[in-house]
Amino acid sequence: MSRRRIAIYGKGGIGKSTTASNLSAALSSQGVKVMQVGCDPKADSTSLLLNGRRQKTILDACREGEPVLDEIVRPGFAGVLCAECGGPRPGVGCAGRGIITAFETLDRLEAFDTHRPDVVIYDVLGDVVCGGFAMPIRNGHAREVYVVSSGERMSAYAAGNIAEAIGNFRSHGYARLCGVIQNSRGIEDEAHILDGIAADMGSRVVDRIPRHPAVQDAEAADMTVMEHSPDGDLASIYRRLADSVMKREVESDE
Repeated sequence: MSRRRIAIYGKGGIGKSTTASNLSAALSSQGVKVMQVGCDPKADSTSLLLNGRRQKTILDACREGEPVLDEIVRPGFAGVLCAECGGPRPGVGCAGRGIITAFETLDRLEAFDTHRPDVVIYDVLGDVVCGGFAMPIRNGHAREVYVVSSGERMSAYAAGNIAEAIGNFRSHGYARLCGVIQNSRGIEDEAHILDGIAADMGSRVVDRIPRHPAVQDAEAADMTVMEHSPDGDLASIYRRLADSVMKREVESDE
């Protein structure tokens, strides 16, 4: 299997980290070797995969000296490899620049050649797409982009900005927009609204994740849904999403 490089974007608070973590867990549970890289300064992308344990961020390790790979890439649930870029100290520095530094560090330490993941998932804040936050879709770091959105106005607005950013890099042969993941908020006619938003972006909704109490139950236990309720309906939906993501590559290679 050639390495898949996938960026999951979405507005802050829309549930992209929950979606990314459950997608990683679903893939890993199916025998796929996955690395998840959190690109949010809050450094909480991999928290559920690590059962709430704090992950040393790449930027924190850089501040202490030369980072050690085993300290900044740790295995979590189902063997998912977890890394967090981190951010600058509050009130000092640029979070986007921090992402660039983190990516350069992972490359210098040969993290991907050492661990050889089949799939790398970048979990990226999508409220703004400045140079740093666009890093995963530049220079070939990620080749596929999925946007997590609900039918809510500000979530859709952020999704549109992300699609525009991807379009700006299209001529360079960088990442392509592969679809929208609906993380439902239960608003009226949400599926229809999001279908229209996806069509305006030149894309489609690849799956719909319902509003479900299993998410809150799992998060209260510091777990992904895949670990907390593996036999539940929602876990089946995350497995279906994982299948859709993997099938996309087969279709694109034909």
